[in-house]
Amino acid sequence: MVSLKTEIGSISLERPGIVASGIMDETGPSMVRMIESGAGAVVTKSVGLEPNAGHANPCFTEVSGGYVNAMGLPNPGIELFKEEMDVAVPKGKIVGSIYGAGPEDFSKLAGRMEDYGACAVELNLSCPHAKGYGMEVGTDPAMVKAIVSAVKSAVSIPVWAKLTPNTHILGDIGMAVQDAGGDAVVAINTLKAMVICPEIGRPLLSNKFGGLSGAAVKPVGVRAVYDLRTVLDIPIVGVGGIETWRDAAEYIMAGASAFQVGSAIGTVGTDVFARINDGLSSFMEEYGYSSIADMTGVAHD
Repeated sequence: MVSLKTEIGSISLERPGIVASGIMDETGPSMVRMIESGAGAVVTKSVGLEPNAGHANPCFTEVSGGYVNAMGLPNPGIELFKEEMDVAVPKGKIVGSIYGAGPEDFSKLAGRMEDYGACAVELNLSCPHAKGYGMEVGTDPAMVKAIVSAVKSAVSIPVWAKLTPNTHILGDIGMAVQDAGGDAVVAINTLKAMVICPEIGRPLLSNKFGGLSGAAVKPVGVRAVYDLRTVLDIPIVGVGGIETWRDAAEYIMAGASAFQVGSAIGTVGTDVFARINDGLSSFMEEYGYSSIADMTGVAHD
C-alpha cells in the first residue's frame, strides 16, 4: 500500500507537494484553489512589515527553460494580509513566508503569521533582487543564525529557512539554521540572472537583474539538497524546476522530505500537483516504496 503522506519535523502533510512562495499565493481564494488542486500545503507570497509596490514593469519575462523575474517583493504588508489568511487557513495548511532586514523584523512578522494561523513560517533569506533583504542577509551565517534564533524565541510554530544557491558556503548557512534551532531548510530560491534586449541594447527588466526559476535550475537544486543532506540532521524541502513526478523523485532521493512547485504552475497548469501525485504513486508502487520516507535520501546509500 503506497502512501504519499510525509512529515517535515512536526508538520504532517497528506501530500508532499507544496506551492512555492510567489505564485498563486497572494490571495486567500488562490491559496484555497491550490489546496483543492492537490497541493499538500501552500507557502504564501513573502510578506513584510509595510506595504511594498515592488519593482516597476517590466519585472518578469519568460526564457528558455523558465522565467526570470525581479518582482521586488510586492505585498500588502502584514496587517492587511490577515484578510487572505482568514480565507485560506480553514481550508488547509498555510506556511507564512516573511522577509525583513534583521532579527527584529523577522520576529515581529513571524508572530503575526502565527496569530493568523500559519502552520509554520518560512524565512525568505534568499531573494536575489531585493536590496537590503533576502540574499543580502541570507549569505552571512552569523546573521542567519541570529535571525533564526530570534524567530524561534518569538513563536511556537516551526521555523523554516529558505536558502539561496548564490553562495559557495551553502552548507555553512544550512548549519547556521540548524545550530539556531531551525526546524527545516528550503532549497533553493532563484539563481541570479539577467536578460538583455538586443533591439534596445539595454537590460530587459527595470531592475536590470533578476532571478531564474523553472526547469533550467532543477539540477542545481538537486545538487544543493544532496549537499545539505550530507551535513544536516533537520528536514529539507526541495524546490527548483519541478514539473513532473520524476523531478520530485530526484529531490526526494537527494534528501528532501517534501518539495515545492512554483514556475510549473504557470508552464504546466494548476493541475501539476495532481499529475505529480499520480505519477509518484505509480512509481512507488512499481518500485516497492511504501512511503515518501522510504525514498528520502536513497541516493546517498
